[in-house]
Amino acid sequence: MSNGLKTSLLQVIDSHTGGEPTRMVVAGGPDLGSGPMSERARLLREEHDWLRRSVCLEPRGHDAMVGALLTQPHEEDCLTGIIFFNNLSTLHMCIHGTIGVMATLAHRGDISVGAHRLDTPVGVVTAHLREDGSVEVANVPSYRLAADVEVEVPDWGTIRGDIAWGGNWFFLIENQGPPVEFAQLEKLTSFTQAVSRQLKARNITGSDGAEIDHIEVFAPPLKGSGADSRNFVLCPGGAYDRSPCGTGTSAKLACLFADGKLAPGQIWKQAGILGTQFHGSIELLPDGKVLPRVSGWAWVTGESTYYFHPDDPFRHGIASPC
Repeated sequence: MSNGLKTSLLQVIDSHTGGEPTRMVVAGGPDLGSGPMSERARLLREEHDWLRRSVCLEPRGHDAMVGALLTQPHEEDCLTGIIFFNNLSTLHMCIHGTIGVMATLAHRGDISVGAHRLDTPVGVVTAHLREDGSVEVANVPSYRLAADVEVEVPDWGTIRGDIAWGGNWFFLIENQGPPVEFAQLEKLTSFTQAVSRQLKARNITGSDGAEIDHIEVFAPPLKGSGADSRNFVLCPGGAYDRSPCGTGTSAKLACLFADGKLAPGQIWKQAGILGTQFHGSIELLPDGKVLPRVSGWAWVTGESTYYFHPDDPFRHGIASPC
């Protein structure tokens, strides 16, 4: 069949982590070779994009869907390699997705309680499956690149934010923009998209010119929630993160540490726009960066087999017309 598809079906298992979906491909994915995970992610993105479109786009997927392809790891001491992707492209790293993958592997009986090393395009992370079913992810080293960066946003004036790396690049905004409330989703999406456009227009980037593809807005938590903060995260592709965003929480932890507001080992409870929480802490690394540890819960929701009929014009997803 076309677009590199070598089998007539694809098997997936769905889960959600704090409301954010993960769709793990368990059979039928392409052969990406044996190179480093960053190279395999490039191959998936450039030569086998049918997989991402089939999994994340309509009619099978939706804007918020995140896919996870498991491969043989490049690093020999790892359980598996993982490449995450969404409605736009591949992702550097995804903690909610890692938690979802671990819950799915446990559901299948593939792993037991304990620590498991996972090979990703941005490095090896360690995920610990706990006795109670929750998962803690020791993420990649994270840090704040710049503080109080100003950007002029139409209808909002001067917006200040921090630029930080937590496995993806974030622009973190505190107490500016619309209220961080579920009822304000449309306004929050419009605001963060406007911020994203202005960052691109002014060439404000992460290290080495890397695109800042996540915008994160913070506000005080709801009373009685037990959280330390509440956020809204705009993901690349235009959807909002239903979970508190694990890489975003990592970036937040790095900023808190840089401001002297979080000590190593101290627990930070980050609530997302739906009220679900991730718990995070940091370990200080010798180079001044921090190693975030983020924990949460995921639930398996179903299994599917996808068929690819040659005469189906949308067998590989509904993409924008050329």
